[in-house]
Parts: sequence; structure tokens; C-alpha cells
Amino acid sequence: MVTGIGWVTPLGIGRDLVWQHLLNGISAIRPVHSFDTTPYPVELGGEVPEFDFSSFAARTESSVRGRASQFAVAAALLALDDAGLPRDVAQRTPSGGGISPHRAGVVFGTTSGEPNHVEIFNDHRIEERPSAIDDALARHYPCHVIPGQVAAEVGFAGPNLMIPAACAAGNYAVAQAFDLLRSGRTDLMLAGGADAFSRITYAGFARLGAIAKARCQPFDRQRQGMVPGEGGAVLVLETADSAKRRGARIYAEIAGCGLSCDAHHMTAAHPEGAGAARAMSRALDQAGLEPAAIDYVSAHGTGTPTNDRLETIALQRVFGAGAERVPVSSIKSMIGHTMGAASAIESGVCALAVSRGEIPPTINFEEPDPECALDCVPNEGRQLTVTHALNNAYAFGGNNASVIFRQYSTG
Repeated sequence: MVTGIGWVTPLGIGRDLVWQHLLNGISAIRPVHSFDTTPYPVELGGEVPEFDFSSFAARTESSVRGRASQFAVAAALLALDDAGLPRDVAQRTPSGGGISPHRAGVVFGTTSGEPNHVEIFNDHRIEERPSAIDDALARHYPCHVIPGQVAAEVGFAGPNLMIPAACAAGNYAVAQAFDLLRSGRTDLMLAGGADAFSRITYAGFARLGAIAKARCQPFDRQRQGMVPGEGGAVLVLETADSAKRRGARIYAEIAGCGLSCDAHHMTAAHPEGAGAARAMSRALDQAGLEPAAIDYVSAHGTGTPTNDRLETIALQRVFGAGAERVPVSSIKSMIGHTMGAASAIESGVCALAVSRGEIPPTINFEEPDPECALDCVPNEGRQLTVTHALNNAYAFGGNNASVIFRQYSTG
């Protein structure tokens, strides 16, 4: 059960604010301000504005130095607040109405971990100031530190995992948490993703020619590329028994997950969308659903010419003629590609779509592309009864992950 949602995004911080901005089609993509982009032919990014970590953390403020870790801790605390759980939930005993810390865990996904630490190291090396390199940089760089910082803040002593599956990592984390809960190993999980804006990431995508010069236009015939972003997102996931016992509000239930690997190319997706289609089909199989049962698809939808075309092919393989019927939107048009946080943020979108009967649009859509023959919910959000929502995420290395959310029924 999804009982809490915590968002730190370029559109703002917190569930309600971000949700309203998404439904209203507001763009958070701006010229990058955190570093000089003049060496590149592009300048756009999706950065989290005015983020003050000191307003969130109590226990770990002085030790959480990485920006991605700060996003993760902040999103986790917001998610616990949203779930109606105290921030020290794991410090309470089950007899006192709480959850055992040993049966509460954290799973995160990321693309780059804490690359800003590498940038600092490189800057000092270039300036020939090796004595300025703080040895703490090495301790805070490994990506597994991120979920560790979350667990330290909230006192969770159960499974603690980082899945660096690039841009599909958020969905991978949700799927892993889902398995841990279904297996009976845990009662409550914090599942999400986090990545910080990075010169390393930006340079890589700029050199690939993958960054849009003017705006992100998923599925539009004139689309020119993606826009790098940053953020963090966490879902509170718990068993039905746990949620019912404490009278929790349930946004949605996870019905099924599907994972696959193209094993095709380091950066390019399979030319026939085989891996992406397989991930969707596996999620449908686990959920016991036919494709026609899906009411909304949160697309990977990066806005690159190749990615959107191949995602359309994959959807057509799974949905057949129904691919043109089901609404498919991409919030990356508004917040950019937040890397490991992307599908974690989009999992929250699917949970809210199911809960509230609303879906966000794909903005900047002007000219239909015959190769992307989809209902991409152009430019305006939509009221829609969503019984089942499918969240898709695809990544370098051919990693594919799909998660299905459904309305929770007390029957």
C-alpha cells in the first residue's frame, strides 16, 4: 500500500504544491544557475530552487553533506509526515502502536550518487591544491551512503539497499520494496530515488547532443532532446495489515512490477522496444491484468527523438491498437529528467492519479508525430477515473522497469 508521498522537485517541495503545478502544466525548466554552462551549446536544466536542508533534518544535519543525500532525507521525512507517521516511528515498539525498527527498511535508486564530491576533488586537483581535499569527500561519495543517511535519520534498522540502475532506478527501488513486503520480511519500507544536478552528468548528455536547446517536448514531432534535472522522492509502502491497523490513508496499491534488460547497447534502447515491452508485460502478468485494464501510463518520455519513438513502439507491442486510446503523459516536459529520482517521482504521480482521478499533461506539445501516435495528454491536465496506472522507466545499459498501481479496494 502507498500511504505516504514525499517530493523534492524543481517545481517545489511537498506533495500538494508539486501536484497542483503538474496538473496546471507549469514548467520548472530554466537556464542553469549552479554552474557556468558557456562551454556547452545548451543552458537549460531542472534545478531544485532554494533548497534548505537545515529546515528538515534533526539528527543528521551536520553529517549529510551530499546534495542527493539531503534530497533523500528530506523526501523521506516529508513522506513519513504525509503518511501520518512520526519521524521517530522506528523508535517506538510494536506494543506501543509503532513499527519494529528491524522490520522497517529503505531502498533507493540513483544514477550518479554524489557526483558533486568528485567535482570538488577534480577542482582541487586542477588547481594543484591537493592539501585542500577533505578526506570526508571519500566517505560521503559512495552511493550506498544515501539510503544509509535516510535510515540514520529515521532509525530504520531493516534492509537498506541502493540500486544504481540509472534512470530506471526509482522503479527498481519500488519493485524491490514491494518484494520485501510481499515476502513478509518487512512491514514498512521507504522506497525512492535521488540525484543531484551535476556538471559531470550535464557534460555527458551535452556531448551526446541529447539536451534540448529551447524546451523539452516529449512525443512532439519537433522534439530536440531531454533536459537534465535533479530531485528526490520517497513513497511510504506498507502491508495492508499495517496500514489498516493504524487507520492509514491509502493512495493506491502496487499490483505488479516488471523488470528486464535489453542487453543490447550501452546507451541505445533495443530498436524494436523488446526490453521495454517485456517489462510492461511482466508487470501486467504479475498483476493479473490485460493491457486494456490500464487507464493511464506515466511515460519515460524524455523528449529525445529516438527514445520517444522506441517507447511508442514498445507501447504498441503491448497494447496493440489500444496504444492510441490510453492516455500517456510525461512530466519530464515540466521538471526535466531527474535521473534516479525520475520514476520515483512518477510513481507518486501514478499513486495520486489513482487516488484523485486526475492526470498531468505533457506540455510543449505542438505538432503530432506519426511515429508517436499516442494520446499524450497534450498541454492540459485531465480529470479521469484511473483504476490502474502504469509507470514506465528505461535507462542506459538497457535497464527497464514498469510498476502498476491500482485503486485499493477494502473488499
